[in-house]
Amino acid sequence: MRKSIIAVAIGATLAVAGCADKEAAQQTTEQAAEQTQQSTTEKATANEFNQSNPFYAASTLPYFAPDFTKIEFAHYEPALLAGMEAHAKEIKEIATNPEPATFENTIVAMEKSGQLLSRVGSVFGNVAGSAGNDDFRALQVKMAPKFAAHSDNINLNADLFARVKAVYDSRDQLEGEALRLVEDTYKGFVRAGAELTEDEKSRIREINSEMSSVTTEFRNNLMALVDENMVVVDDKAELAGLSESQIARLAQTAEAKDMAGKYVITVTNTTRQPILSSLENRELREQVWKASALRGTGNTATDNRPLVQKLTELRAEKAQLLGYESWGAYVLEQSMASAPDAAQQMLRDLVPAVVSNVEGEMAEIQKVIDAEGGDFEVKPWDWAFYAEKVRAEKYALDSNEVKQYFEFNRVVEDGVFFAMNQLFGITFEKRDDIPTYADDINVYEVKDVDGESLGLFYGDWFTRDGKRGGAWMSSFVSQSHLMDKKPVILNNMNISKAADGEPTLLSFDEVSTMFHEMGHALHGMFSDVMYPSLAGTSVSRDYVEFPSTFQEDWTLNPKVIANMAKHHETGEQIPQQLLDKVMAAKNFNMGYDTLEYIAAALLDLEYHTLTPEAAANIEDVSQFEQAALVRNGVDVEAVPPRYRSTFFAHVFAGGYSAGYYAYMWSEVLAADAFKYVQQNGGLTLENGQAFRDAILSKGNSKDPMQQYIDFRGQKPTVEALLERRGLTAPTID
Repeated sequence: MRKSIIAVAIGATLAVAGCADKEAAQQTTEQAAEQTQQSTTEKATANEFNQSNPFYAASTLPYFAPDFTKIEFAHYEPALLAGMEAHAKEIKEIATNPEPATFENTIVAMEKSGQLLSRVGSVFGNVAGSAGNDDFRALQVKMAPKFAAHSDNINLNADLFARVKAVYDSRDQLEGEALRLVEDTYKGFVRAGAELTEDEKSRIREINSEMSSVTTEFRNNLMALVDENMVVVDDKAELAGLSESQIARLAQTAEAKDMAGKYVITVTNTTRQPILSSLENRELREQVWKASALRGTGNTATDNRPLVQKLTELRAEKAQLLGYESWGAYVLEQSMASAPDAAQQMLRDLVPAVVSNVEGEMAEIQKVIDAEGGDFEVKPWDWAFYAEKVRAEKYALDSNEVKQYFEFNRVVEDGVFFAMNQLFGITFEKRDDIPTYADDINVYEVKDVDGESLGLFYGDWFTRDGKRGGAWMSSFVSQSHLMDKKPVILNNMNISKAADGEPTLLSFDEVSTMFHEMGHALHGMFSDVMYPSLAGTSVSRDYVEFPSTFQEDWTLNPKVIANMAKHHETGEQIPQQLLDKVMAAKNFNMGYDTLEYIAAALLDLEYHTLTPEAAANIEDVSQFEQAALVRNGVDVEAVPPRYRSTFFAHVFAGGYSAGYYAYMWSEVLAADAFKYVQQNGGLTLENGQAFRDAILSKGNSKDPMQQYIDFRGQKPTVEALLERRGLTAPTID
């Protein structure tokens, strides 16, 4: 049973609980009738699935890439329903097989099952997140409880679990990947509730259904909140500080939203908004910041506070049913940290030094405000604007000047692709014959050092309506020797494309993020395992960010910089003096950056170390959030958490609940590994091959820490992280 299939089955709606009084009983009868009607409708929809549906058979395009010339929205629902139906039938055949359970007829058979559901689910999920609309969101809501129920029907199947347990009990006959797969599969069933009583399983099903529904609603609400919290500017003069290109982009956004003649500022996914570093108008800065920070708190029609409370309570209850103290204890059991205490301690150990750095940064900012005659103390909406002034004064660095040397296409071709060629010997060949689901997406065939094809890579780098915020990697097809599949990988970012006829110029942070996401992409592209469940990025949350963070630091490699950092008009190499400033300023504002991250990570863990009783007693999300920040010593008014509770997509709409700390944990590994590589020759094919062999090719086929030791020769230490961030902090155990 491939994880890619189970990953599809996340999202849900309310399940009907038993009722005692007459009115409730009548409601149950009516609901049962509705469900019967719904079931009949679903069967009719599933029956519409035939050869005219492009998902009916595997794609004939290279590497089974989706054929978007044929796929229409109407194809998804019948294909998803038919996929679940076919998968359920396959699972039933495995569970009722009269032959004794073996690795081949049980575990491998499960790995091979669900191909139709995987085929359509991966496309549906990716398109919904990258180019969705109201129809996609409505279908996500509709399908969420069905995905959750389908997953539970597998994980809570007693006959199937009995066969899995029989193979697990005789696992001494297995080794390598096969042993890892059996142990992983068995643990997955136990953690899903396979050993619970029937009553407990019933409650788990209800919780999973409701969690899925609330998570889907939270995710969809984030899209609505973007429109509800956009800031409309009537007078161009209010936009002083922005470039003409930026202003033109805001005008285009307004026109696209039927507000021609105005300017529209839309909020991005984090609390901090990039535009705040340039806007001179303090009132407008405050308006933009509040539009971002108050999202989902009841300031507009869409209120995510009840969803935060409900998810926290449901997760705590589920963890308790499964025998864990908290959701955090449940989630982290299979992580490198192994328990919430370890993750919290790692973060709290950094707090004193980080807050000290923040206080120093704040003092410098306040000096600039005072020197300019500002009769106010720095507020969250002031920080980025005045930090830029401090940066300019301290390092004489103009971020807009830096952008002139990072034109988008050159960064892609002569930066990211060049670096990966130097490190791994791979090349990216554009494929204009592979259709995509939206405009401005490039497809490349990735060739290995020996010329052999590795798979396909899709670059979806620009923002668009219907695209969720942030940057991420996913896949249409996962690598597997068992299924004879090569990977089809997708990178997403939210770069604002320049107005027509203008070059798209990137900030240094955007360039670094592009390298980061390519690190994730290569984790999927270089996967070299037998079984789909163990492929690519199917590793613990506090390990998955390691390979991607490792790749970030090639951004400033002298050879890479020399190849990509050229003025977009003159082709002139970035002056060494300017580059020196960029490198000197790299850790500028790192106290702020680190504190806003740590605050969010600790907030995540505060929610997910609650008992069900404590979770049920959360009366006010904002008050809980503030108390959590105070309790952890990270309540600095001018530096709010990177994500506030009501738009914390990682933990309430994504897969990082109790796991947002993973970025810092992974950075310890990445910094240590990168320093080791630098000490051994830096950007060479030999170093790339060693990293590929020990880390990128292994997926989850081997214990993560053992993978690291195989590469590095020892466990990581924290010193390189402190150097990377320009911080001094106590030692992390």
